[in-house]
Order: sequence, then C-alpha cells, then structure tokens
Amino acid sequence: MLKRNKPPNLGLWSPPGGKLGMDSGESPVECAQREAMEETGLILGENDLELFGYVSEKGYEGAGHWLMFLFDCKKPISQLPESFDEGSFAFFDRDDIKLLSIPESDHELIWPYYDKRDEGVWGLRADWMDGKPNIMIESKPK
Repeated sequence: MLKRNKPPNLGLWSPPGGKLGMDSGESPVECAQREAMEETGLILGENDLELFGYVSEKGYEGAGHWLMFLFDCKKPISQLPESFDEGSFAFFDRDDIKLLSIPESDHELIWPYYDKRDEGVWGLRADWMDGKPNIMIESKPK
C-alpha cells in the first residue's frame, strides 16, 4: 500500500494506481502496467494482471468523477518499493487494511470486491450524496 503525499487521498493509504492516458489511447491494462512500473518498479506482463472489477464514481469529494479499473496483480513483489514524491510504501496483511487510514470509499468499493475477486468481475456505480456513496451493482459474476 502507498501512503499518499498528494491529493486526492492525501495522507491516506491506497493501492498503487493512477490515471489512464486518454490522449495516447492507453488501455486499462497498459495503464496498470505503467503505474506499477512508475510507482513500484515492478515490470508486469499482461498475464500478471487480472481484472476483478470496475467502479464508476460520480461526484467524488464533490469535485469530479472517477472510473477505476481494479486489477489483482499475480506477480509477487519481494521487497518494499522505494519512497518517491507521491508517497511511501508498506506491506500489510489483508486484515490490517481494515484498520488503516484509507479513503472511505475504498472500504465499500474496493476491498469487499477484492475479497470476492475469485468469483469473477464486478461492476459498481457510486453516486456521492452527503459525503457518502450510494452504491449500485451494475454487473456481477454469473
């Protein structure tokens, strides 16, 4: 997990990730590979990633909209990545993540579906109202 030095999610722990390069036509898998390299130094092939969900967030923090593609990384990482301008890393057991200071939405939109990743791909929509996400399942495994 990465403790973020920059907004959004300043001071909170979150998985590595970033924004899709829309101007270059970058795919979600290419984005995940690039972000993994930039943030962790890990070089990933397409078979190292497995999509387990997407989340469409409307009105996140009252400022914008997000479309997240969630991947499980199958390639082990054996050493802690170096800190960089966006934050510093630490390894945590899955149970410890529940106790970390993480974005509120991650508790509801990422980790429960990460725990169900072996069931297939989940699709969620979260409309933010009054600072809390109203979550709707758009697509679930059959």
